[in-house]
Formats: sequence, structure tokens, C-alpha cells
Amino acid sequence: MKMRKKADLPSKLCQTCGLPFNWRKKWEKVWDEVKYCSQRCRSNSKSQG
Repeated sequence: MKMRKKADLPSKLCQTCGLPFNWRKKWEKVWDEVKYCSQRCRSNSKSQG
């Protein structure tokens, strides 16, 4: 298996804080569904709206 550089990994913007975050191995199968950079942003978005 070929190693990938961090710069080559996909990234997204968090819907709560607006900061960019990179792909993680644990999100491999659900990357299209990931919207938040952290659990904290996820819980903050639910309390706001």
C-alpha cells in the first residue's frame, strides 16, 4: 500500500466553527456524512439550532 502525504488528504470546513479539518482513518466509510471537526462542534450546533 502506498503512503499518502497529509497534504494529499481531502479536507472540509466545519459547519459550526468554519475551520478546515482533514480526513481521518476512522471516517473512511462515512466521509460524505462528516460535517463537524469535533464532538464539541457537533454538540454546539445542536444546542444552537
